Amino acid sequence: MPAESSRSRCFALLPCAGTGSRAGTGRPKQYQPVAGQPMVLHTLAAFAAVPRVERVLVVVAPGDAFLQPQGAPVLIADCGGATRAESVLNGLHRLLAEGARPTDWVLVHDAARCLIAPAQIDALIDACLPDAVGGLLALPLPDTLKQADAGRRVVATIDRADKWLAQTPQMFRIGALRDAYAAHAVSGFAGITDEASAIESAGHAPLLVPGSAQNFKITYPEDFALAEAVLRSRMP
Repeated sequence: MPAESSRSRCFALLPCAGTGSRAGTGRPKQYQPVAGQPMVLHTLAAFAAVPRVERVLVVVAPGDAFLQPQGAPVLIADCGGATRAESVLNGLHRLLAEGARPTDWVLVHDAARCLIAPAQIDALIDACLPDAVGGLLALPLPDTLKQADAGRRVVATIDRADKWLAQTPQMFRIGALRDAYAAHAVSGFAGITDEASAIESAGHAPLLVPGSAQNFKITYPEDFALAEAVLRSRMP
C-alpha cells in the first residue's frame, strides 16, 4: 500500500441503508430523532466540523428520500445494497465515479454512531495518514469475556489482554478497500463484518487507534435514552 502523500485527500462514507430492526423504532433508526434532530444529522455535523474531510457520501436505500440534498460537502447516493458491506462497496464505486482517486483515503462510519466527536475523527486521521495500511477506532476490552455453550452456560473465560472492541470510523485507501470488498462480493461477503476485516482478509494488519466509550452504536431501544443524555450534555 502507498505511504502518505500530500496529494491524498480524505473522504467519508456513511452506509445509511439499513432498517435497524433491533432498535424497535417505526422507521430506520438512523432517522429516529435524538436530542432534537434525526440521529444521522448529528453524525453529519461531526464530520462537517473536520476540515480535512473533503466530502461525505451518504449511501441510502433506493427510493429513500428522507434526507434532502445537504450541499456540496455532502452527497446523498441511493445506491444502498441488501447488506452493509454491499452498501459500502457501492459507495466506494460512487466516490471514484465522483472524482476520488484510489489512493485517496475514505473514513467509513456507521450512521448510528451519532456520538462520534470531531476530535476522535481528527485523531484517527492523524494516526492513519502516515501509516501504510490505515486503521480504525477501537477500545481495549474492559470486561471479563466469557465463552458460552448452546445452553448459555459458561464453558471458558477468555483472556482479554489483547482483545479490542472495533468502532468506526475505519480509515483505509479507497482503492485498497474497494478491492478487498470486491474479492468477497461473490460469496455474499461471508466473514466480512467491517472494513478492517476486509483489509485483514487481503493480508494487511490495520492500526488500532484508541477511541471513546461514548462512541457506541445505537442498536437497542434503551440506547436512545443514553445517546440523548450524552448529546444534551454537550450542548451549550
